[in-house]
Amino acid sequence: MDWSALSLSVRLGVLTALALLPFGILVGRWLAYRQPRGKALIEALVALPLVLPPTVLGYYLLVAFGASSPLGQLWQSWFGQSLVFSFEGLLLASVVVNLPFAVQPIQRGFEAIPREVVEAGACCGLSPWRLLWRVELPLAWPGILTALVLCFAHTLGEFGVVLMVGGSIPGETRTIAIAIYDRVQAFDNLAAGRMSALLLMFSLVSIALSFALSRRLGRRLG
Repeated sequence: MDWSALSLSVRLGVLTALALLPFGILVGRWLAYRQPRGKALIEALVALPLVLPPTVLGYYLLVAFGASSPLGQLWQSWFGQSLVFSFEGLLLASVVVNLPFAVQPIQRGFEAIPREVVEAGACCGLSPWRLLWRVELPLAWPGILTALVLCFAHTLGEFGVVLMVGGSIPGETRTIAIAIYDRVQAFDNLAAGRMSALLLMFSLVSIALSFALSRRLGRRLG
């Protein structure tokens, strides 16, 4: 078992989920409550990482983070290191890849809140911030928790984008998924099987938890 790769993957998954939480709440709530012009296009852009081949997404992120890009040059001038093939670049790429896993469940969570409950809170004099904190977030928590679980689980299993943007630097960008690939390439099937079994078990538990929360959300809608 490559514990270093597993530890890095867990750290990447936790940071990705935490980084996407405020964005997911902001965008998910906005999409649930508003009907902006071009809403279908906005939702399609959010969902794009679900259908876009990882190599295509990884290529565009590699170009966007490269030394010749404005973002890459700005990062180099600020921190004195390249954004590509670094943990920070890997984290930023992971945030982009996991956008739909963060926004969509949270959007469904806010859509499940009865409008009369929100209106009643506003009529009681609650400010928009207190209404969000005391009424909306507690009612939308199944969707929020589902988003956190999915972001974390998907980050652990992501391979294509991670390999293209981060490479396979031990202790820096070598995740558990990359470690499995390396073990297969080295014909170490025993180690690859152990790590694969661990990810399989974790993914199964994560999906089961996500389905359980979705059913609870569905009962609320009913």
